[in-house]
Amino acid sequence: MNVLVKGAGVAGLSVAHELTSRGARVTVLDPQPGSHAAASWFAGGMLAPYCERASAEQIVVELGVGAADWWEAALPGSVRCNGTLVLAPVRDARELERFGSRTSGFEWADDDAIRTLEPDLAGRFRKGLFFEGEAHLDPRHVLIGLAAKLAEAGVAFETDPLRAATAGFDWTVQCTGYSREDQTMRGVRGEMLILRTSDISLSRPVRLVHPRFPIYVVPRADHTFMVGATMIESDSAGPVTVRSMMELLNAAYSLHPAFGEAEIVETGVGIRPAYPDNLPRVVREGKTTSINGLYRHGFLLAPAMAMQVADMVLNERTATR
Repeated sequence: MNVLVKGAGVAGLSVAHELTSRGARVTVLDPQPGSHAAASWFAGGMLAPYCERASAEQIVVELGVGAADWWEAALPGSVRCNGTLVLAPVRDARELERFGSRTSGFEWADDDAIRTLEPDLAGRFRKGLFFEGEAHLDPRHVLIGLAAKLAEAGVAFETDPLRAATAGFDWTVQCTGYSREDQTMRGVRGEMLILRTSDISLSRPVRLVHPRFPIYVVPRADHTFMVGATMIESDSAGPVTVRSMMELLNAAYSLHPAFGEAEIVETGVGIRPAYPDNLPRVVREGKTTSINGLYRHGFLLAPAMAMQVADMVLNERTATR
């Protein structure tokens, strides 16, 4: 089976890996491979299905529970299985209780437990929720690493759509994300910051409950932290707004005052593709299959969606023999 995968974001690379691992011959088409403008580049990389249940449907949990194992098998050493810690200032204690009432897979953590999990946060929060079975990864390292692995495995990376159109592929998988031309979809703007400070260390993503949107701080290499992310109903890809900058920085400062002296290394905006129900879809039209609508769950749901597509494509091959 000779398959063309359109798009080199998290969905496209996941599909390419799943198909290649099952013996298909794959070409990935992307006019801007490795583009730093893709929504995947600005993702948090949290593999947190139980936390996501606070605002998502149960199907997100069911599709996402195997994501950490899939990514670790694809790129050994890329996943950190340290869980997720959810906290709230004293004034928002009820928000923390509401978060817990909508989720599962956690244990309540008191001040001593928080001190054990994250020593630098000792004494700052009275209680929290610890989701031990969750994990995270660095999206940028994973995107670069997976593309390199695929190239070594013989996957071709094409940048010219015209050349790809004449190659005679058996099947096409569309993984190009948000498009204004698709009237069934909307863009959801997510803004993020990367901060650098050596005055605080974290071992896992920490979520700070917020009345309007979830804010999280994810540790990365070289004393850097990703702080995100807003959820604005807009497909504008302009710079981070002043309001969002203030909210994200205030959240980081609320987590620990050391972030007040941190360097702002980077700001970024990604447009997440979403359907009205905020759930992903795999749609087949003839010999073309599309994956879209991963919303804010790209790295969490891409493995499950890639496996669905591979089943569809390769089962078709078997059926037509």
